[in-house]
Amino acid sequence: MATGLTLASLFPLTKKADAGEVKLQGALVHHVFFWLKEPENEQHKQQLLEGLNQLIKVKTIKLSHIGFPASTEDRDVVDHSYSVSYMAMFDNQADQDAYQLDPIHLKFVEQNQHLWNKVIVYDSMD
Repeated sequence: MATGLTLASLFPLTKKADAGEVKLQGALVHHVFFWLKEPENEQHKQQLLEGLNQLIKVKTIKLSHIGFPASTEDRDVVDHSYSVSYMAMFDNQADQDAYQLDPIHLKFVEQNQHLWNKVIVYDSMD
């Protein structure tokens, strides 16, 4: 029997919660979209992924996700043009500010910025 990692195993809950009941109060969500200069270059994509996997070691990050465009339907409001997305969640603005100056983050930018030709960041909080 195959076993898989599930969201429930990562975040065990004592009761089932509806989406409206799960609220992230005060959290800052930092979502970054990268467009690689050479999107078909697997070595460049792998280097970026390795860098992002080092980046998520910054201590102020509470939750992270690295992903690629989903195979959802093409619609005017859906942008599948990016190469890689990266999301990090912080407890507050101060933790995100510390992340921006963390040596791991600074090293990531220095070692990988030559790979992309466009980056867009969306930061949000309640």
